[in-house]
Amino acid sequence: MGFKSAISMQQVTKSFDGGKEFVLNGIDLDIPKGQLTVIIGYSGTGKSVLLKHMLGLLQPTSGKVEVLGRDLASMSPDEMGRFRRRLGVLFQHAALFDDMTVLENVCFPLREHRRYWTAQQIVEVAETKLAASGLDPKHYGKLPGELSGGMRKRVGLARAIALDPEVILYDEPTTGLDPILSEMVDDLILETHQRVEGATSVVVSHDLFAAFRLADHMVMLDKGKVLLAGTQEDFHNSQVELIQRFLAKGFKK
Repeated sequence: MGFKSAISMQQVTKSFDGGKEFVLNGIDLDIPKGQLTVIIGYSGTGKSVLLKHMLGLLQPTSGKVEVLGRDLASMSPDEMGRFRRRLGVLFQHAALFDDMTVLENVCFPLREHRRYWTAQQIVEVAETKLAASGLDPKHYGKLPGELSGGMRKRVGLARAIALDPEVILYDEPTTGLDPILSEMVDDLILETHQRVEGATSVVVSHDLFAAFRLADHMVMLDKGKVLLAGTQEDFHNSQVELIQRFLAKGFKK
């Protein structure tokens, strides 16, 4: 465990059209281990594509992506499958299985990756994760379609942390939620990060208020490049015009 950065990207480019246009255009980025990093930027700057590279769901056109000290490109599909157990992800719309109950959704990754556990052990751990995400047990037998948006986020988070991941990634976790629910989700992310000792959290967001509420470390993307990476103070002190405009727009009431 000698690596200092949980995630390291070196000169990463990504093109979907054979090199005519690059969504990622020379990304150099280190995500600090054990910190909560928020990646911000205007729509279309490559935030979600960047996240998919961290998960190994996309391969770079060029450059290197290392996660927890491992070069993702060097792994076989089987190795990648095993490696992803060390990562948890909360997708934008929770991505729950509609035909499974709340409890079954959280049991799913445990059944897949903890096959030596008894059914009772799996259920007990799933219930523990649901309790940690703040969902009332009376909802455990419900289907996702019977839940509110906020409840679905809680279930998605419980599933994301089911395997005790070392890195937890959040893809636009508050998109489509009202301000009260957005604040609830932000609090949940912060509580989860603080509760899981040594965990690294990465939040992709366009929500500047959330970024400044949550972040130990912030990254701003623009046109597929890292415009600035640093502390909140670095962002407030930045003289880069685009960052100043983004901050002014984000905090305008």
